[in-house]
Amino acid sequence: MTTLTLCRSCPAGQTGLEARLKAAIAAQGLDVAVAGAECMSGCARPSTLACRATGKTAYLFGDITDADLPDILAFLQLYAQSPDGNFADARLLGNLRLKALARIPG
Repeated sequence: MTTLTLCRSCPAGQTGLEARLKAAIAAQGLDVAVAGAECMSGCARPSTLACRATGKTAYLFGDITDADLPDILAFLQLYAQSPDGNFADARLLGNLRLKALARIPG
């Protein structure tokens, strides 16, 4: 299962993005757990969002806003289809490719 974690201390975490992510992910039927965490130390580029699944590359994104929701959903679909969490072409990630702070090997 994929886990998506949003920083609750950041602006997006304080304005309800966590609930909107949960609703959008459920509407898409994706097997993704959404959680919040207090301060993910991404303060230089708030709001931070992490994505991870066992055996896959993990991602940390910054500067997340509500406008990124469509790209987050597209990313999650591609991530689910990728056996190792890597992508040959980052352009498929839309604007998220410009917001990636880190890729952590699985």
